[in-house]
Amino acid sequence: MTSFLSQEEIAEMGFKSYGKDLKISRFARFYSPNKISIGDNVRIDDFCILSGNISLGSHIHISAYVALYGAMGIIMEDFTGISAKSVIYSAMDDFLGDYLIGPIHDERMTNVTGGPVIMRKYSQIGANCLIFPNLEVKEGAVIGACSMLKCEAEPWSIYAGVPAVKKKDRSKNLLGFFHE
Repeated sequence: MTSFLSQEEIAEMGFKSYGKDLKISRFARFYSPNKISIGDNVRIDDFCILSGNISLGSHIHISAYVALYGAMGIIMEDFTGISAKSVIYSAMDDFLGDYLIGPIHDERMTNVTGGPVIMRKYSQIGANCLIFPNLEVKEGAVIGACSMLKCEAEPWSIYAGVPAVKKKDRSKNLLGFFHE
């Protein structure tokens, strides 16, 4: 037995759809796998949590201890990745004190808001990042380690900080690998 699931074990998980050449840690956890689509050549490392409506393209790496909470949708397009210990939320509770907080309460007692998080092709999230709901990380954008992204990230830009702000433009030289 290896640390990655076999093709047979992946088939038994009940994913909405899945591709080939997958490396999924047997220590990763999936909640509502029937709502999760996975493309080709995807690696999901140890101790990740994927929950809710999630669509993973192809050529994606999700590093150890990453959490994707896709209640309102998370889309990772091709050639994207997330470094260790980062979290993406597509929904958040209202913490102002007018509502109860958490999934253990009746929906009438909570105020959950949000929207999809979309990572466009070639975008990357650094280690220990927090990504808020209802935003787009545009093509080629990178979010630096230990950042908190609360707004859209412009294409081919590097963001960092709390909250994350644009620091500089990013090279597009990697596109030469694909002769586009």
